[in-house]
Amino acid sequence: MNKPLITILDDEPAIRAMLSEALQDAGFDTKAYARAAEFEAALRRTTPDVCLVDLGLPDRDGLSLVHRLALEQGATVIIISGRAQVQDKITGLELGADDYIIKPFDPAEVVARVRARLRTRNAPATPHQTARFNGWTAHFDRYSLEDESGAETPFSHAEGEVLRLFLDSPNRLITREFMQNSLGGAAGESFDRAMDVRISRLRTKLREDPKNPRLIKTIYGAGYIFLTDVSWS
Repeated sequence: MNKPLITILDDEPAIRAMLSEALQDAGFDTKAYARAAEFEAALRRTTPDVCLVDLGLPDRDGLSLVHRLALEQGATVIIISGRAQVQDKITGLELGADDYIIKPFDPAEVVARVRARLRTRNAPATPHQTARFNGWTAHFDRYSLEDESGAETPFSHAEGEVLRLFLDSPNRLITREFMQNSLGGAAGESFDRAMDVRISRLRTKLREDPKNPRLIKTIYGAGYIFLTDVSWS
């Protein structure tokens, strides 16, 4: 059986070496790159299971790369960055990253986060790839939302995880605890922030009124309810 491939994009040799060693000891294959250009060239030859991406790169803005990986390629992306401001986290998650880890970190935490993302991504797939609800069609085979006119809006893998969770349980309360157990990741403020960002992005793509959303209703202190009927095909 092939080992999962984890790519590391970071311009610090010590970080690349530390993560490569920890991930290989945990049973993963790794490839490490110092520059975005060589990383992108490698992507044309192989598809990694998880991409670890630093934001402070010498030859390209890491955020634009995260956006392309998440939306155009549907890649699983974990940001590793020394940028610790809340707004940096929000921006990274809004652009499609699945997780955000702040430097300095314990390599064991990175290994645990990688395993959590792989468990989520490799969960037994449902045979249903298309959901219709309230005038929308969600295509999970191509990560796209289609409106009644046929216009399509892409969504990231991370956003798709949350959307499928809602579509699988319409008209039912979905608690934060259930979301954390289903999607993986460390519980706490970081996970809550990630969910808030993804749900906000989904509401925007579904053209929800932020002051009075009709589909994704917040039940304060409890969780969310996706208020519509859903048919799968």
